[in-house]
Amino acid sequence: MENSLTTLKIRENLMRAIFFIAALASIIAVGLICVFLFAQGLPAMLDIGVPEFLGGTKWAPTNRTEPSFGILPFILGSIYVTAGAIILGVPIGIFTALFMARMCPKRLYGFIKPALNLMAGVPSVIYGFFGMVVIVPAIFEAFGKRFDMMSGDSMLAASIILGIMILPTVITIAETNLRAVPQELYEGAVALGASHERAIFKVVLPSARSGVMAAIVLGVGRAIGETMAIKMVAGNQPALRMPWEFLKGIRTLTTNIVMEMGYVEYGSLHNGALIATGVVLFVFILIINTLFSILNRDKTLRRSKKKNVGDDVPGVPQSVGDDALIVSIQEEEG
Repeated sequence: MENSLTTLKIRENLMRAIFFIAALASIIAVGLICVFLFAQGLPAMLDIGVPEFLGGTKWAPTNRTEPSFGILPFILGSIYVTAGAIILGVPIGIFTALFMARMCPKRLYGFIKPALNLMAGVPSVIYGFFGMVVIVPAIFEAFGKRFDMMSGDSMLAASIILGIMILPTVITIAETNLRAVPQELYEGAVALGASHERAIFKVVLPSARSGVMAAIVLGVGRAIGETMAIKMVAGNQPALRMPWEFLKGIRTLTTNIVMEMGYVEYGSLHNGALIATGVVLFVFILIINTLFSILNRDKTLRRSKKKNVGDDVPGVPQSVGDDALIVSIQEEEG
């Protein structure tokens, strides 16, 4: 008996050590990436000048007389196409996740789920090729003559492609969290008179808010870091664009790096500027994740301070009063 307990304890300690090493390896990998980016990028950024680098509107690093390293057009380009992808992809993704989690028939689900998994495994270059063959010509056909477009490569095409690409991430994670909501919350809302659809939107979706927010964050990370598909449909014009110029070509931070890193001289200021562009992209993703985390945490704290409406009602779970928003349901039904 003692030998078996000793063997079990040794196994537990061994597995604990393996898991610790795996977690430590991930942290070290992220740390090394940060060290490389900042060690290589910050000196170039300081040499160019932070205001000129972040706020400059002209990118001409190969100009021998007066080289320019302004990346503001690329920063705005990344923001524009990511915002467009969020506007197009996130609502569709969340509604699809709600349908799959709570409304979809089993036979139809057996078809949709494998198709969604297949979408997640499609390489980005295939999405870019689809955009070149289908979306870009369609945009040119619809708006080319009216707006005097030279081609359909545009900010709109990039946003549509990104909106499609983030769907598997948003749908999968949101659906998983929607299914994790306790069935008692839904049943409690229906018992109080809410319809099936109202219970889903008033009870299930708010209860899975943190998971849905995580799906959106990961979708944004996928969108802002995408390169190849955007390079194939965005036009890659290093010009300063405004949001209403969505039918013109644009260049993002990632596409600028991949287009010029191949021929740049290692150790040059141009090379350092491209690595500094990666630093800016890294900081962007960090800021986005931090803002979403703070927003989600604040909402959770505000909700936890509210008194549960169902606390004094016999037979009603205490969590129903808070998560199900019973007050609003009763008011709407009344």
